[in-house]
Amino acid sequence: MSKKKRVELLAPAGSMECFDAALRYGADAIYLAGKKFGLRAFAANFTEQELRDAICRAHDLGKKVYITVNSLFHNDDLDGLPEYLAYLKEIGADAVIVSDPGIIDLCIEAGLNVHISTQMSTMNYRSAAFWHKMGAERIVLARETSLAEIRQMHEKIPDTLEIEAFIHGAMCVAYSGRCLLSSVLTGRSGNKGACAQPCRWRFALHEAQYPEEYFPIIEEDHETFVLNSKDMMMIEHVPALIEAGIASFKIEGRMKSQYYVAAVVNAYRRAIDAYYADPEGYQLDPQLLTDLRDCATRGFTTGFYFDGGAESMDIYRKPQQRDYSFCGVVVEEADENGLVTVEQRNKFCVGERLSILSPHSHGLTFTLEELYDAEGQVREAAPHPQEIVRLRCPEKLHKGDMLRLILK
Repeated sequence: MSKKKRVELLAPAGSMECFDAALRYGADAIYLAGKKFGLRAFAANFTEQELRDAICRAHDLGKKVYITVNSLFHNDDLDGLPEYLAYLKEIGADAVIVSDPGIIDLCIEAGLNVHISTQMSTMNYRSAAFWHKMGAERIVLARETSLAEIRQMHEKIPDTLEIEAFIHGAMCVAYSGRCLLSSVLTGRSGNKGACAQPCRWRFALHEAQYPEEYFPIIEEDHETFVLNSKDMMMIEHVPALIEAGIASFKIEGRMKSQYYVAAVVNAYRRAIDAYYADPEGYQLDPQLLTDLRDCATRGFTTGFYFDGGAESMDIYRKPQQRDYSFCGVVVEEADENGLVTVEQRNKFCVGERLSILSPHSHGLTFTLEELYDAEGQVREAAPHPQEIVRLRCPEKLHKGDMLRLILK
């Protein structure tokens, strides 16, 4: 490894559908979990055969796959782990992401490369060096680390140790995601991947002597989310992140949709490539900001990277009105009649204007003039989710491209 390598774009995948989107839209590496030992219990996650298939497909494209083994382990949780790690080695996992010191030893014994999870709250070069001595080749930094601290860390750690940092996605109210709130309120432990996200709930005050009365905490539009952070977005600071010595840009979101993964990976892929093509003249394409804002459910912050720290994260604010509605995925390219087959996701109609999200083109739009059902009957609208429809598009569409209804 070398610190001078081109930065890696690392995408999440909670399902094979999201894995395909991450590959197609330009991720250099993908992190995911098997059916056990990794957090995010409510993602679909991957069977052992799916893990094998995913790694083979990624390696065929020169991409990497990292497997999360970052649950917090009790004694009983260790059952079957050595065999699982041996299987990950057999199928060629490029690394495992670990948050337990005891598991590091097991991974090294299995011959696996180790990445230290963000849950270990690594924020200084001495801690990073310690984990390197224990056998880690990469540190996933705590989100609470500033950009200045990252620069200093990069200067002081060994050349054979890489820094990975989150650059986009949800922020947690708890330090490095170590939270008991979900466990206490619902019995679902966030530290076991089953977080119910109670920090996103609406709260009110309840006075013990008046059990039937609830007093709202009014912040905006008659409701408040008092524990809910904005999402992180660092696309406006790609040059600074690269120059600080970060080796891998990590996108949060193993519980997110296929569309979210595609849109976010596409935006950062284009920004990173534009920077490397012309570092001195680099300017961010404003369309990428629109794409990122459009697939978000909360406002944005730069988190702890700069001086604002927690103050810049604020609490939840309702997002601006969206520019697009995700309405379909191309499943077959144009046939001899020029008709493209699309799996519909949200309603769209003849006469409406659609935007194309594609790794092959950027900023293309068209007005839908012809729409048919799977049997070739003329349709005026596609109202049913998952329905297969066929349409004509003046632009070249590829399998996996996504269509968005323009709302503004």
